[in-house]
Amino acid sequence: MPSAPSSAKFRRTQSLHGPSPVTTFGPKACMLKNPKAVMHIQDPASQRLTWNKPPKSVLIIKKIRDTSLLQPFKELCIFLTQQKNMIVYMERKVIEDPAIANESFVSIKKNICTFREDYDDISNCVDFIICLGGDGTLLYASSLFQESVPPVMAFHLGSLGFLTPFNFDTFQSQVTQVIEGNAAIILRSRLEVKVVKEYRENGSVEEMTILFYVNNISFCQVLNEVVVDRGPSSYLSNVDLFLDGHLITTVQGDGVIVSTPTGSTAYAVAAGATMIHPNVPAIMITPICPHSLSFRPIVVPAGVELKIMLSRDARNTAWVSLDGRKRQEIAYGDSITITTSCFPVPSICFRDPVNDWFESLAQCLHWNVRKKQDHLSSEEEESTDVGTDNWITI
Repeated sequence: MPSAPSSAKFRRTQSLHGPSPVTTFGPKACMLKNPKAVMHIQDPASQRLTWNKPPKSVLIIKKIRDTSLLQPFKELCIFLTQQKNMIVYMERKVIEDPAIANESFVSIKKNICTFREDYDDISNCVDFIICLGGDGTLLYASSLFQESVPPVMAFHLGSLGFLTPFNFDTFQSQVTQVIEGNAAIILRSRLEVKVVKEYRENGSVEEMTILFYVNNISFCQVLNEVVVDRGPSSYLSNVDLFLDGHLITTVQGDGVIVSTPTGSTAYAVAAGATMIHPNVPAIMITPICPHSLSFRPIVVPAGVELKIMLSRDARNTAWVSLDGRKRQEIAYGDSITITTSCFPVPSICFRDPVNDWFESLAQCLHWNVRKKQDHLSSEEEESTDVGTDNWITI
């Protein structure tokens, strides 16, 4: 059973800037220190990956039951095991997938180590991670590591691909660059979530296990968002939102999204939130269909502690989901505590953190796509009235 995060070793800072993220990723990777960094805050473009020792093991995360990934998956495994002499880890259910249970994969299976989610601890075995699929593979990789996360290299072989900047066509040279330590990284902050459930049968308060627990205190690391909604009920969700112990508002609507900057381009942006670059230390609070014309999404400092509880006036329970998984019902007396985690996800960039983000905005979300306005000729400029509003000139 994987060990839970040590709260004694990594305590939440009281600074509004949030906790300083760890800069060691897995057993061998770390961030290359920049001697010109001011106040330990590096320019996002200067964040580079380096290795304390040459990497020897890699975890491959593949989308299950996707036949289009069979050939890329096979090519990658052969390249890593035969040309790079690396130890390859993958989840047991990937190997047991009927789609790869044929003779062409027999030789590959001999060189692969398997593990089971929630049973086997691979945190000290994996040097870096390669994802084949869509954004969901990166979210899944994050869920496997509740403390330090090895560097993640994500190939765009899914549908959207906002978090997967690499194309598989030139995977050999790209993977080789990462193994040699020649790559930029972006630290994607995560949220540490604790859910306390109150059981009224015996009057005691007990912690609900989400993933890992120590002394009945449960923790979960979330990369995108925490969503609290009304579930199957037809009534409005009615939850109280606290910030550092102070009640700041009551959410009446379909629910509320608490997201990281990485998650700002996921469910949050669909609910009307702004998009925030992953290097910005912040937490986003976005209502879902609020029954109020003035309830706008807000951004709070990364160092605050948020707590969500069912309001006394609530007509129904609420439901919470973490990165779209581990959905649980929340009743009166239960609480959800959310803080910025000390353990970010070091995501390997194709170019650099800034260019990759704007490229994803343009290619995946078609940000600010509009037919360009034609240039006015000299004759048209002369015939245009001085008082004409140029906004309606096409």
